[in-house]
Amino acid sequence: MSGVLPWVICPKENASFAATTSYSLVPKIRAQVRSHNSKGCSRLNFSSGVFAAASLSSAVANPPRSSVEKVYEVVLKQAALVKEQKKERALDVRKEKGQTDSMTRGDLLNGAYNRCGEVCAEYAKTFYLGTLLMTPERRRAVWAIYVWCRRTDELVDGPNASHITPKALDRWEQRLNELFEGRPYDMYDAALSNTVSKYPVDIQPFKDMIEGMRMDLKKSRYKDFDELYLYCYYVAGTVGLMSVPVMGIAPESKASTESVYNAALALGIANQLTNILRDVGEDARRGRIYLPQDELAQAGLSDEDIFNGKVTDKWRSFMKVQIKRARMFFDEAEKGVAELNDASRWPVWASLLLYKQILDSIEANDYDNFSKRAYVGKTKKFASLPVAYGRALMGGSSKFAKPARS
Repeated sequence: MSGVLPWVICPKENASFAATTSYSLVPKIRAQVRSHNSKGCSRLNFSSGVFAAASLSSAVANPPRSSVEKVYEVVLKQAALVKEQKKERALDVRKEKGQTDSMTRGDLLNGAYNRCGEVCAEYAKTFYLGTLLMTPERRRAVWAIYVWCRRTDELVDGPNASHITPKALDRWEQRLNELFEGRPYDMYDAALSNTVSKYPVDIQPFKDMIEGMRMDLKKSRYKDFDELYLYCYYVAGTVGLMSVPVMGIAPESKASTESVYNAALALGIANQLTNILRDVGEDARRGRIYLPQDELAQAGLSDEDIFNGKVTDKWRSFMKVQIKRARMFFDEAEKGVAELNDASRWPVWASLLLYKQILDSIEANDYDNFSKRAYVGKTKKFASLPVAYGRALMGGSSKFAKPARS
């Protein structure tokens, strides 16, 4: 099960848009994880410091690393890429003005971007409306990222998912390499190829998303939250790392680049955890359980209880812990949204507020996510939009303001 989109919308909520191909975080990757494996829900200590283990020299014998540490390395790499681009931005702009590429020129490229916008408008209506507030260049780039992520997700969740093999994902990854090298395969690839040539977007999050699809082909259980966290990063947290370079950080922001990326990662994790909690019954009918096995056992529950689909006091207690964890990630993500470029905040705020309400709906259903699907009705959706817009108008969070960005 996967679900993704620039910090936001889960494609599983929408019908497939292509038959052949098909878009989430521990609060602060800098957080220290306590009682990670043995005490039920992970207790997270929000710390402004970087994981001590992340700074160990490679010359020192390395103990097994947690998923959080592995993902933080990707965060650091992307943040460094953004900083490097700032130094070379003027030179890059001059070069772009003097260079053309036959595959990404004129009407052909405009048509590719417009088609990406049409797909986004059809399958992620609320998010699409929010992107209209962005500058034209950023808007088009976000559409291109959305479409690639959606096509990737459709490989394992779409109508032809039963025919997808690891080799098919290998071919998809090769196409990804080629579009990053400026050799796109089709119009959608052309739009993304042009986008990654303009923005400091690293290929690793895209490769990691494909790795998440590989996990879906071979894995249907997760022994603990560390394993589940890595999966959530692969299929959804990656989207934040892809999108922040395009959405941009507000010039007046005093937050570090790494902290903004951590918050983007957190929103992806939060969204994916919400998908998982909403879809327990649906996934069980497919033989999949995306819940930490050790925490189920500690709650006195088993796979058989999930497949039986009965809401018991044990299940309610278990779900309360899982929902609390997801909300912790949303809370961490909110700090980073405030640091985005002002024109990029509204679509992110809208999706964040809507997704948080899915957790409320699970509670309103008395934690019956076996036979009832939690959703946010149209009235609540429309009521959330002005609230999101109001928050988007607010500036950055002072709580997120150290150290200063260079």
